[in-house]
Amino acid sequence: MSVFYIYLCDMNKTLRLLPLALLFIFSKVSAQAEDHLKSGAVKWYTFEEAVEKSKTEKRKIFIDVYTDWCGWCKVMDKQTFPDPEIAKLLNEKFYPVKFDAEQSADIVFRGTTFKFIPSGNKGVHQLAAALLQNRLSYPNSVFLDEEFRIIPIYQGLTSVPGYHKPEEFHTFISFISGNFYTKMNLNEYQKQYISPYASAGQVSPSTH
Repeated sequence: MSVFYIYLCDMNKTLRLLPLALLFIFSKVSAQAEDHLKSGAVKWYTFEEAVEKSKTEKRKIFIDVYTDWCGWCKVMDKQTFPDPEIAKLLNEKFYPVKFDAEQSADIVFRGTTFKFIPSGNKGVHQLAAALLQNRLSYPNSVFLDEEFRIIPIYQGLTSVPGYHKPEEFHTFISFISGNFYTKMNLNEYQKQYISPYASAGQVSPSTH
């Protein structure tokens, strides 16, 4: 038997097994993608990406304003945003944005260039200061409507400051995503809000 014949036999075996190998690979990739979705991972955008996407498909923009040194920001990242109910609503109804309040890169928005302003050992980005109306506390959440206008949450307060557990935070994003803010204030909405966490023995959170 020639070496060439043996080589052809081995090649035929390889070609017969190739579809099975590809099927296994694609199945594994598909399973990984499905696990990623099930994990409740939020698809984050930069501010510029969210604004650009909103030009073709109108959505509200959710902005998580954070800093690298903020401990409670990291807790939100680990406990609140990965929650399936939170991630689902953010991904479906908003363009979620991660925005470092101390980033150094300029941002051009509607003809205005926002810059980082050094101050002491740190500083603040002008866009963060504008979004938070100079109330610089972290973590902080800001909502923009489809025309990039800030949506007020509480009376006299245009952001949601501080750490919030998933069952608390869900109230805010459902209040905004359902356009209830156009008809009533948050306290009124709270009275009719039905928490998806209630089945686990949790009750609707009280507002500030």
